[in-house]
Amino acid sequence: MGFTVAIDGPAAAGKGTLARALAAHFGFGYLDTGLLYRAVGARVSEGQDPVVAAHELSDADFARDDLRSVEMGGWASQVAAIPEVRQALMTYQRDFAARPEGAVLDGRDIGTVICPDADLKLFVTASAEVRAKRRWDEIGQSMPYDDVLAQVRDRDARDMNRADAPLRPASDAQILDTSELSINDVLTQAIEAIAALRNA
Repeated sequence: MGFTVAIDGPAAAGKGTLARALAAHFGFGYLDTGLLYRAVGARVSEGQDPVVAAHELSDADFARDDLRSVEMGGWASQVAAIPEVRQALMTYQRDFAARPEGAVLDGRDIGTVICPDADLKLFVTASAEVRAKRRWDEIGQSMPYDDVLAQVRDRDARDMNRADAPLRPASDAQILDTSELSINDVLTQAIEAIAALRNA
């Protein structure tokens, strides 16, 4: 039977890096659910209806080289606030989570909505300032740091205050604050948590 790990958290907290490393370590499948919303957002940025876009995603949508841009992150946050879009993408995510080889999913509502029965739930976070610095470095410092920080805070506000599936830790999630931890420190904690559960 598969083992499902749900990882939630705000933008640039390190949840994607952790999720990919955990999947590689245990041989689990990995799904960056944020890419689903970024792909929908990319279509919407070109004029398509968001709900139609959510139902018509193809592999080509995930191959776009602009999905990781700050701009597409903003579009993703906007379409993610639309209940019909979230519903359209829910089945895909739950099917992935049920993979027999195990699965790691990261996003903003995995432990609370998509996989409430996940074997392990992690909420990865860091201060807004630390996350903005990471994103600023990631984009090559091509825009003022203060602008990136403002975008991070705006994104947090949208994600945490939306009516449908707001960003918040599941009641039984383990909180990992990465503000002052290396990725290896965080990975070690997560591996130990999974090993303890699988050996219980």
